[in-house]
Amino acid sequence: MAENRIINHCQVVVIGGSTGSIDVLLKLLPALRSPLPFTLIIVLHRKNTADSTLANLFSLKTSLPLKEVDDKDVIVPGTIYLAPADYHLLIEKDGTFSLDDSEKVNYSRPSIDVTFESAADVYGSSLVGVLLSGANADGTNGLVAIKRAGGVSIVQRPETAQVAFMPQQAILSAPIDYVLDVQELISFMNDLNQPGRVR
Repeated sequence: MAENRIINHCQVVVIGGSTGSIDVLLKLLPALRSPLPFTLIIVLHRKNTADSTLANLFSLKTSLPLKEVDDKDVIVPGTIYLAPADYHLLIEKDGTFSLDDSEKVNYSRPSIDVTFESAADVYGSSLVGVLLSGANADGTNGLVAIKRAGGVSIVQRPETAQVAFMPQQAILSAPIDYVLDVQELISFMNDLNQPGRVR
């Protein structure tokens, strides 16, 4: 794993997860410093319903701007975005989101791989990808794409995950820079883009 790497040019952090990942985000979101010096995009496997319960729950945990993505939304730095249910979330080169209702990938829509690969194409080395707890291998190919584009890959430490399969599969199949527990992930994200901070 990479160590002592200076990360001071992060534009976007993408976080993907499934079973057990909401608990991690409920700890992470209140701990992020304001203003957020990057855009945070969250892609979770969730029920295929159009209600905004999850976005409302996350909004209660942070003072940072948080929004469930609508098609063609412009990506605003410092904002937290949540992928809506039942759509793949894509990042376009013109700095907007697009929503796609094509076939499920890894039995999932939104698929973590789809968003991670799309973000890697746009943000390259200024992208950090984080894969949390979950029960399938979605996200592994996305982390491979992020590394291939020069970005940074992180997985939740499997022994701290409610369901370890997703981070374990990534560790087995993708080049991973950091394996972090929740507190380490909070510290890592709060240090991003801070002058003089060395990871």
